Amino acid sequence: MHAMVLNRIGAPLEWTERPDPLPGPGEIRLKISACGVCRTDLHVVDGELSNPRVPIIPGHEIVGRIDRIGPGVSGFDIGERVGVPWLGHTCQICPYCANGHENLCDRPQFTGFTRDGGYADMTLADARFAFPLGESGEDAALAPLLCAGLIGWRAFKIAGRSAGRLERLGLYGFGAAAHILAQVAVKQGHEVFAFTKKGDVAAQNFARKIGAAWAGGSDEASPEKLDAAIIFAPVGGLVPVALMSLRKGGAAVCAGIHMSDIPSFPYSLLWQERQLVSVANLTRRDGIEFLRLAPQLGIETTTKPYPLDQANTALADLRAGAFEGAAVLIP
Repeated sequence: MHAMVLNRIGAPLEWTERPDPLPGPGEIRLKISACGVCRTDLHVVDGELSNPRVPIIPGHEIVGRIDRIGPGVSGFDIGERVGVPWLGHTCQICPYCANGHENLCDRPQFTGFTRDGGYADMTLADARFAFPLGESGEDAALAPLLCAGLIGWRAFKIAGRSAGRLERLGLYGFGAAAHILAQVAVKQGHEVFAFTKKGDVAAQNFARKIGAAWAGGSDEASPEKLDAAIIFAPVGGLVPVALMSLRKGGAAVCAGIHMSDIPSFPYSLLWQERQLVSVANLTRRDGIEFLRLAPQLGIETTTKPYPLDQANTALADLRAGAFEGAAVLIP
């Protein structure tokens, strides 16, 4: 197999040849056809997440076909197309797992962070955490759904539950996750307000094209009070900005796995029962719900393909905001 491997935090990924891995008990092996490039991959490469396994093959938006099945696996067939997300394994016995919160597991494994991921032409996955994808849709178009889509969906559910009603939704940072969630929200009858980097006219036009009722810079005041705001950009300074945009009883949801420090802000922004909450990882239920819903709503992803050996270029372009939607590596 071939892979782009992170051997040292902060260093470029290296093109590497390895022996083909063999699936152990409970595992399946995939021949990878596409792997999305997520901002979390940047956090891994840059060392912004603690305790990575190095060397590691990044990537956790994996689409591929099963070519080998390990002992004890049932419910999958050779040649079946499946997706592998960020949450790659949980202990199943800690209090969080036992109470339906496997996303908070005490002993988790994460694809592309603590177990090898999808910047490769082959990978292993815990079969319990792989999602059947069926045969509808192109591989590259499905890949971003496996993290950008899933974390957006979980954030959307938390926003609705926290705010009570969700007529007007603000999205701060209009990248891979927001361009998927905006479609979900619009198709379900919500108004979307998109906040981009100051002066990013291209991203604002992209948001309007997808259906946003309004798009502007994050330095601009929201034209309407929002029921909820979801912050995808890893910028702590957006937290008080988002709180300022909320109605009484509204909710701001921090949807990233990493964010720069949140500056101090006056209590008046939080008062009147506004809520500030975070999203951590995902559950398999989130995946099953969203991957069933996305084709029903006709969600379309905007993708930019890169050959696998150009993963460093894809990461650099993601950091620079050089494309709309999501980058996808093609082995």
